[in-house]
Amino acid sequence: MSIIKEILYRIRGEYTTEKLISMGMKVGKNFGRLHGVILDPSHCWLIEIGDDVTMAPRVHVLCHDASTKVHLGYTKIGKVKIGNNVFVGAESVIMPNVTLGDNVIVGANSTVTKSFPDNVVIAGSPAKIIAKTDEYLKKQKEQMEIAPCYDEDFTLRGKLTEEKKQQMQQELEDKIGYVD
Repeated sequence: MSIIKEILYRIRGEYTTEKLISMGMKVGKNFGRLHGVILDPSHCWLIEIGDDVTMAPRVHVLCHDASTKVHLGYTKIGKVKIGNNVFVGAESVIMPNVTLGDNVIVGANSTVTKSFPDNVVIAGSPAKIIAKTDEYLKKQKEQMEIAPCYDEDFTLRGKLTEEKKQQMQQELEDKIGYVD
Protein backbone atom coordinates (compact mmCIF):
# COMPACT_ATOMS: atom_id res chain seq x y z
CA MET A 1 0.00 0.00 0.00
CA SER A 2 1.46 3.32 -1.00
CA ILE A 3 1.38 6.37 1.21
CA ILE A 4 -0.31 8.29 -1.61
CA LYS A 5 -3.16 5.75 -1.83
CA GLU A 6 -3.62 5.87 1.94
CA ILE A 7 -3.76 9.70 1.86
CA LEU A 8 -6.29 9.69 -1.00
CA TYR A 9 -8.54 7.31 0.91
CA ARG A 10 -8.35 9.47 4.03
CA ILE A 11 -9.11 12.66 2.07
CA ARG A 12 -12.28 10.96 0.79
CA GLY A 13 -13.12 9.86 4.34
CA GLU A 14 -12.50 6.20 3.53
CA TYR A 15 -10.26 3.52 4.97
CA THR A 16 -8.31 1.03 2.90
CA THR A 17 -8.95 -2.66 3.50
CA GLU A 18 -5.38 -2.97 4.76
CA LYS A 19 -5.94 -0.19 7.32
CA LEU A 20 -9.16 -1.81 8.56
CA ILE A 21 -7.37 -5.16 8.91
CA SER A 22 -4.66 -3.44 10.95
CA MET A 23 -7.47 -2.13 13.19
CA GLY A 24 -8.87 -5.65 13.75
CA MET A 25 -11.16 -6.53 10.84
CA LYS A 26 -10.79 -10.14 9.63
CA VAL A 27 -10.74 -10.83 5.89
CA GLY A 28 -10.19 -14.08 3.99
CA LYS A 29 -8.64 -14.66 0.56
CA ASN A 30 -9.82 -13.03 -2.67
CA PHE A 31 -11.86 -10.17 -1.22
CA GLY A 32 -13.17 -7.90 -3.95
CA ARG A 33 -14.13 -4.46 -2.67
CA LEU A 34 -15.40 -2.20 -5.40
CA HIS A 35 -15.61 1.61 -5.37
CA GLY A 36 -17.37 3.28 -2.48
CA VAL A 37 -17.76 0.24 -0.20
CA ILE A 38 -17.92 1.35 3.43
CA LEU A 39 -16.81 -1.14 6.07
CA ASP A 40 -17.69 0.36 9.45
CA PRO A 41 -14.38 1.87 10.61
CA SER A 42 -15.71 2.73 14.07
CA HIS A 43 -16.17 -0.96 14.95
CA CYS A 44 -14.28 -2.78 12.18
CA TRP A 45 -12.96 -5.40 14.63
CA LEU A 46 -16.55 -6.74 14.70
CA ILE A 47 -16.43 -7.55 10.95
CA GLU A 48 -15.42 -10.99 9.64
CA ILE A 49 -15.34 -11.59 5.88
CA GLY A 50 -14.70 -15.05 4.43
CA ASP A 51 -12.93 -16.20 1.28
CA ASP A 52 -14.02 -15.25 -2.25
CA VAL A 53 -16.32 -12.40 -1.25
CA THR A 54 -17.23 -9.57 -3.62
CA MET A 55 -18.91 -6.34 -2.57
CA ALA A 56 -20.28 -4.27 -5.46
CA PRO A 57 -20.11 -0.45 -5.49
CA ARG A 58 -21.43 1.51 -2.51
CA VAL A 59 -22.17 -1.44 -0.20
CA HIS A 60 -22.30 -0.47 3.50
CA VAL A 61 -21.42 -2.92 6.27
CA LEU A 62 -22.44 -1.45 9.63
CA CYS A 63 -21.59 -2.82 13.07
CA HIS A 64 -23.37 0.03 14.79
CA ASP A 65 -26.85 1.53 14.64
CA ALA A 66 -27.15 4.91 16.35
CA SER A 67 -30.97 5.02 16.16
CA THR A 68 -31.09 4.53 19.96
CA LYS A 69 -28.38 7.05 20.90
CA VAL A 70 -30.56 10.16 21.38
CA HIS A 71 -33.25 8.38 23.39
CA LEU A 72 -31.25 5.83 25.37
CA GLY A 73 -27.77 7.32 25.43
CA TYR A 74 -26.32 4.18 23.81
CA THR A 75 -25.74 2.99 20.27
CA LYS A 76 -26.59 -0.59 19.30
CA ILE A 77 -23.57 -2.61 18.13
CA GLY A 78 -23.16 -6.15 16.84
CA LYS A 79 -20.89 -8.41 14.81
CA VAL A 80 -21.22 -8.87 11.06
CA LYS A 81 -20.02 -12.20 9.68
CA ILE A 82 -19.95 -12.88 5.96
CA GLY A 83 -19.27 -16.44 4.82
CA ASN A 84 -17.33 -17.79 1.85
CA ASN A 85 -18.35 -17.33 -1.80
CA VAL A 86 -20.67 -14.41 -1.11
CA PHE A 87 -21.68 -11.63 -3.51
CA VAL A 88 -23.22 -8.44 -2.12
CA GLY A 89 -25.00 -6.33 -4.75
CA ALA A 90 -24.56 -2.60 -5.29
CA GLU A 91 -25.86 -0.17 -2.68
CA SER A 92 -26.87 -2.90 -0.23
CA VAL A 93 -26.67 -2.28 3.51
CA ILE A 94 -25.76 -4.99 6.02
CA MET A 95 -26.82 -4.05 9.54
CA PRO A 96 -25.29 -5.10 12.91
CA ASN A 97 -25.72 -8.62 14.31
CA VAL A 98 -26.02 -10.24 10.87
CA THR A 99 -24.42 -13.46 9.66
CA LEU A 100 -24.52 -14.42 5.99
CA GLY A 101 -23.75 -18.07 5.33
CA ASP A 102 -21.64 -19.50 2.53
CA ASN A 103 -22.72 -19.20 -1.12
CA VAL A 104 -25.11 -16.31 -0.50
CA ILE A 105 -26.05 -13.78 -3.18
CA VAL A 106 -27.45 -10.45 -1.98
CA GLY A 107 -29.46 -8.56 -4.62
CA ALA A 108 -28.65 -4.94 -5.33
CA ASN A 109 -30.11 -2.27 -3.05
CA SER A 110 -31.05 -4.73 -0.30
CA THR A 111 -31.20 -3.96 3.41
CA VAL A 112 -30.02 -6.99 5.38
CA THR A 113 -31.36 -6.77 8.94
CA LYS A 114 -31.22 -10.43 9.96
CA SER A 115 -29.04 -13.49 9.41
CA PHE A 116 -29.40 -15.93 6.50
CA PRO A 117 -28.21 -19.53 6.07
CA ASP A 118 -25.91 -21.01 3.43
CA ASN A 119 -26.93 -21.31 -0.22
CA VAL A 120 -29.64 -18.67 -0.59
CA VAL A 121 -30.32 -15.64 -2.76
CA ILE A 122 -31.76 -12.74 -0.81
CA ALA A 123 -33.11 -9.37 -1.90
CA GLY A 124 -35.34 -6.53 -0.79
CA SER A 125 -35.72 -4.09 2.03
CA PRO A 126 -35.78 -5.78 4.41
CA ALA A 127 -34.05 -8.66 2.64
CA LYS A 128 -35.82 -12.00 2.35
CA ILE A 129 -35.00 -15.30 0.68
CA ILE A 130 -36.08 -15.31 -2.97
CA ALA A 131 -34.33 -18.47 -4.20
CA LYS A 132 -31.82 -21.18 -3.43
CA THR A 133 -28.40 -20.35 -4.86
CA ASP A 134 -28.15 -23.59 -6.86
CA GLU A 135 -31.61 -23.03 -8.42
CA TYR A 136 -30.71 -19.46 -9.35
CA LEU A 137 -27.40 -20.51 -10.92
CA LYS A 138 -29.08 -23.37 -12.81
CA LYS A 139 -31.55 -20.90 -14.30
CA GLN A 140 -28.71 -18.53 -15.26
CA LYS A 141 -26.77 -21.39 -16.95
CA GLU A 142 -29.88 -22.25 -18.97
CA GLN A 143 -30.20 -18.60 -20.00
CA MET A 144 -26.55 -18.54 -21.08
CA GLU A 145 -27.34 -21.27 -23.64
CA ILE A 146 -29.57 -18.86 -25.57
CA ALA A 147 -28.17 -15.45 -24.59
CA PRO A 148 -25.22 -13.58 -26.07
CA CYS A 149 -22.00 -14.40 -24.20
CA TYR A 150 -18.93 -12.21 -24.49
CA ASP A 151 -15.29 -12.89 -23.65
CA GLU A 152 -12.82 -10.52 -22.00
CA ASP A 153 -12.23 -8.73 -25.31
CA PHE A 154 -15.65 -7.15 -24.81
CA THR A 155 -14.54 -5.45 -21.57
CA LEU A 156 -12.31 -2.54 -20.62
CA ARG A 157 -9.73 -5.14 -19.52
CA GLY A 158 -9.61 -6.61 -23.01
CA LYS A 159 -9.45 -5.36 -26.57
CA LEU A 160 -12.72 -3.46 -26.64
CA THR A 161 -13.33 -1.72 -29.96
CA GLU A 162 -16.10 0.54 -31.23
CA GLU A 163 -17.32 -2.38 -33.36
CA LYS A 164 -17.59 -4.62 -30.30
CA LYS A 165 -19.47 -1.91 -28.42
CA GLN A 166 -21.93 -1.60 -31.31
CA GLN A 167 -22.30 -5.39 -31.49
CA MET A 168 -23.21 -5.51 -27.80
CA GLN A 169 -25.64 -2.60 -28.16
CA GLN A 170 -27.46 -4.40 -30.98
CA GLU A 171 -27.46 -7.86 -29.40
CA LEU A 172 -28.58 -6.57 -26.00
CA GLU A 173 -31.37 -4.35 -27.33
CA ASP A 174 -34.08 -6.28 -25.48
CA LYS A 175 -32.36 -9.07 -23.55
CA ILE A 176 -29.70 -9.94 -21.00
CA GLY A 177 -26.27 -11.21 -22.01
CA TYR A 178 -23.24 -12.44 -20.10
CA VAL A 179 -19.63 -11.22 -20.09
CA ASP A 180 -16.42 -12.87 -18.87
